[in-house]
Amino acid sequence: MLAAKRLADAVTWGRALIGGWLVLLGWTQGASALPQGVVLMLLDWTADSIDGPLARLGPQPCHTWIGDHDLEVDILVSLGLLAFLTLSGWVSPGVAGLYLALWALVILGLGYRRVLGELIQAPIYAVFIWIALRERPQIGWLLPTWIVAAIGLTWPRFPEEKVKGFLREMKAFLEHPRSP
Repeated sequence: MLAAKRLADAVTWGRALIGGWLVLLGWTQGASALPQGVVLMLLDWTADSIDGPLARLGPQPCHTWIGDHDLEVDILVSLGLLAFLTLSGWVSPGVAGLYLALWALVILGLGYRRVLGELIQAPIYAVFIWIALRERPQIGWLLPTWIVAAIGLTWPRFPEEKVKGFLREMKAFLEHPRSP
């Protein structure tokens, strides 16, 4: 395996650890750890934006288990963030449980699809950004700034690949929700 692919896999594994770190922060420090949560999410998003390009640096494609499960790592981090928000008191355990139960029912009923994995994360990130902006605006502003900067730095690839790809997958899902 190429060195770049090993490094990319290490970055992805590190992102998985961030999900656990978020849970630990919520458990041990609660709401006071919001600034650390913001920093961890910025670190995760940055790592997520570089692990794929790193993996593709080699001359030949090389698949690894963690590389093929990047989306699942994304979901793991978002669930770690939901646990952080719940343990910190910003999201009630009932709301978090209902959210997870609804997604479990959707996936059990329709099967797991990439587009569903992407949709699971979005509300969690939106709530986190809103809370960070409301509670700690001096650091919370870094989250939307990072998103805008990432879109700008990857333009025009972002709308061409990410947005159109998501919309294409969503259309296919809506037309045939039970297809793999």
